[in-house]
Amino acid sequence: MFPELNSILNATPDSFKSSDFILVSDRRADASFLIHHHLSFYLRAGCKVCFLGLVQSFSHYSAVGQRLGVSLAQAREKGQLVFLEGLKNSIGVVLQEDTSQETQPLSYLRTPGAGLEGLFRFVDRCVRQRGDGDAGESWGPPVLLIDDLSVLLSLGVSVGAILDFTLYCQATVCSELQGNMVILVRCEEDADDDEEGSNLLQRGLVHQCNLALHVEGLPTGYCRDIHGQMSVWWRQGGETIYNQRKIFHFKLHDKGASFFARGTSSAVL
Repeated sequence: MFPELNSILNATPDSFKSSDFILVSDRRADASFLIHHHLSFYLRAGCKVCFLGLVQSFSHYSAVGQRLGVSLAQAREKGQLVFLEGLKNSIGVVLQEDTSQETQPLSYLRTPGAGLEGLFRFVDRCVRQRGDGDAGESWGPPVLLIDDLSVLLSLGVSVGAILDFTLYCQATVCSELQGNMVILVRCEEDADDDEEGSNLLQRGLVHQCNLALHVEGLPTGYCRDIHGQMSVWWRQGGETIYNQRKIFHFKLHDKGASFFARGTSSAVL
């Protein structure tokens, strides 16, 4: 969890907005650190977290979580975290060796054109399980995290099917259960020539979300002390355009990140 980012977003584990859909995207940069931030943030907040890890293993997220001060293994043991490990479970689905309940969410790997109904049923089941933990703990509002949604495009799932999936998830998690969603998508470098790919997906999700965080490399190229810039858009409920936009430079550290307004870093002063 990054305290400076919490300050920018005006949120803390003890006080944060509910019913938010946060879209994280990147181009010529890696926005994964924002997924790790939100994962540790919502675990600290005591939320019930459903995490669809489609591109990395549980051990990867666990190792990063340890550096940020949270134990994913402990959270999963207590029932606070439900983790779908796409990489591990996909092999059995593709080879048709495993038909267990755990792999049913990945049925789209066999028939991509059939849509993502199985994956949504898995999410719906997870976010509704909000009973007491083993130690008598009661979890807060549900949170859905996905890393990264755009990988489904390379598996043959259409943009329309993915947007339908996110709309159903938003209706369930954000509207019905008053929880939050955080989804990462990666954009292609050529933004003008992508009628069916990740850029189209990102544009569709921008219209659904309440908050958009877009990470990209510096326009001026590599800098040792500034690793990239993050655009932040806030949108008021019911509006069709973003009502506020700010751009920050950032520098990543082993156990965190620093954010500062453009032009205020010591590297450019």
